[in-house]
Amino acid sequence: MIVFVTVGSTRFDALVEAVISEAVLSTLRDLGYDRLILQRGNSIIKSEESDPESYYIQQQGVEIEIWKYKPSIQAEFEQADLIISHAGSGTILDVLRLGKPLIVVPNPTLLDNHQEELASALQAQGYLKATSIQNLASTIASFEPHNLVPFPPFDGNRFSKLVDEEMGYI
Repeated sequence: MIVFVTVGSTRFDALVEAVISEAVLSTLRDLGYDRLILQRGNSIIKSEESDPESYYIQQQGVEIEIWKYKPSIQAEFEQADLIISHAGSGTILDVLRLGKPLIVVPNPTLLDNHQEELASALQAQGYLKATSIQNLASTIASFEPHNLVPFPPFDGNRFSKLVDEEMGYI
């Protein structure tokens, strides 16, 4: 099974380091995940001597593919059995619309901690699981994707209806 991890276009060193830690990799392996694809953006991995664009390693029985950026990560979303992500709104919407199990880790270093607010609201509605760096391994271990609420499909007419109602047209 495949786990895809993305930090988006920001730098989130703590998440990158956490997902390649012994605790997280052991948990993933114990749950049957044997492949991890890590989109690290500009994050720094402490164990790297250089800063390659992409490479492969094997740790804790998990094959790990690490790269900075690709023009699109849609294919990775589609092939993943589990997605772990920063709590960026674009990434969250893309993943939820695909109906994929999602664990988000808000990046507390970003402006006004807006990712925490979004993650908390969507977790309260049952669409995803939110956690912290410190609790990532235990959250993965206890995660029950079948308990997630399916995200509503996109409806392009909702916005126009809202505007029409506000304008008094209907």
